[in-house]
Amino acid sequence: MISKILLFLILVPACVVAQAPFVSKVWVADNGDGTYKNPIINADYSDPDAIRVGSDFYMTASSFNAVPGLPILHSKDLVNWSIINHVFREQMPLDVFAKPQHGNGVWAPAIRFHAGDFYIFYPDPDYGIYMTKTRDPAGEWSKPVMVREGKGWIDPCPLWDDDGNAYLVHAYAGSRAGIKSILVVNKMSPDGTRLLDDGVIVFDGHDADSTVEGPKFYKINGYYYILAPAGGVATGWQLALRSKNIYGPYEKKVVLAQGKSSVNGPHQGALVDTPTGEWWFLHFQDKGPSGRVVHLQPAVWKNGFPVIGSDPDGDGTGAPVLRFKKPNVGKTYPIETPQDTDEFYSPKIGPQWQWHGNSRPEWAFPFPQKGVLRMNSVQLPDGYKNLLDLANLLLQKFPADEFTVTTKVALSPRFEGERFGFVVMGYDYSYLGVTNRQGKLYISQFTAKDADKGPAETESSPQLLSSKEFYLRVRVNKGAICTFTYSEDGVRFANIGEPFKAREGRWIGAKVGVFYNRPGKFNDAGSADIDWFRFHKEN
Repeated sequence: MISKILLFLILVPACVVAQAPFVSKVWVADNGDGTYKNPIINADYSDPDAIRVGSDFYMTASSFNAVPGLPILHSKDLVNWSIINHVFREQMPLDVFAKPQHGNGVWAPAIRFHAGDFYIFYPDPDYGIYMTKTRDPAGEWSKPVMVREGKGWIDPCPLWDDDGNAYLVHAYAGSRAGIKSILVVNKMSPDGTRLLDDGVIVFDGHDADSTVEGPKFYKINGYYYILAPAGGVATGWQLALRSKNIYGPYEKKVVLAQGKSSVNGPHQGALVDTPTGEWWFLHFQDKGPSGRVVHLQPAVWKNGFPVIGSDPDGDGTGAPVLRFKKPNVGKTYPIETPQDTDEFYSPKIGPQWQWHGNSRPEWAFPFPQKGVLRMNSVQLPDGYKNLLDLANLLLQKFPADEFTVTTKVALSPRFEGERFGFVVMGYDYSYLGVTNRQGKLYISQFTAKDADKGPAETESSPQLLSSKEFYLRVRVNKGAICTFTYSEDGVRFANIGEPFKAREGRWIGAKVGVFYNRPGKFNDAGSADIDWFRFHKEN
């Protein structure tokens, strides 16, 4: 601990740490030679949407039940991204999202810039469509306003027309609305706070483009364009629709499909241009436990439609590229990636971390004087079955297909049965649990299969720890096979339990993180000082 604080105070001032671009040790898309590789973000940013404002690009994505919610990422060149903010710290309705709502909450959002304001429209499929806005995407966003209540209204995207009128395109979720595979345009108040009519169908995908969803609205060179995926997340394709009239009729073109590439179901995303006049398309690919990762494809215009990716046969339907020349934005910018490793120097919890539901401050505090995150044990709720019942899981996305993550922890238990966990979380999950039993600490592996069905966890043979300070590690190999190890000196690591295959959650990839619980009520929680949480390649 002393060496870490000295390093912090003497060698690297806090302001430098805050401003230095973060570069992951497990996935970097920028090849450093003027090219990039896909995915540009090898982490679960489902349903990405992006815009350019001046020389800056901003991206948001679905966050479902996790909070803080609605991430804001920033880039200067469409390849190198960092997490700069989240729109909200609590999800509405507050009482509902105080408990985990797996797969609910924020579905596919749209981000736009209009008349000096940044807008995000996002759906909650159980409540309706919300809008929030700001002058500074890295600053505070307004409290979300309900634009239209309604079950199953999803994937909204606004368009402000040249004549001052405003519109909103959206889709429907069959699970809530009882209809799907259509796109509807509503007239909207210019301030974006309410819809002015019940809408007009502009596209019906039932015949050839089932499950059309995720529409994004543009007006380019006098044409209205709606870009929307169809065919389902895992195996679908990307449509472009265009019309001279906002209500249609719309011409249709499949502009991106898997083709002979390895990128399945290239799904919804964002069409953006650069200051130099190039066009690019961001979309996601569903990779199961690795999540819905973000790809960047070149786009060129041909016969009034964007051709996305590589189109060697010239039919206007592109296929995803895995390596390509970086976008020309007029300048060269430093390599940067979304944050993963955390040394816990900051007075704020890092933006890579999210809770499984609305959080309480006392669950975890930054403790910059010690250079740790102080996590306190939380009483398990009545009727507790397994970790899917808990909001106090502090997790982050898998940052690559293969990686190792190690954390150093000092535990101060105060209650019989308190348990600190280092977890790989999904519908199946497994974790290293350090449990206080009669004043001694024991470590074991706990696993739950099909956790959404409510099974109890299984436990491996517990091992006695001789120290309250220890190191926990998981190696994630190809196929999402996870191997857990632990150490008491940070040098020699011992295997524990059995290999575990990570599994995605509800609409999200697997996550990794920590928690601290206790089985009963007590007036002073045990604490865990998490010194660091590091991603690396080597074992």
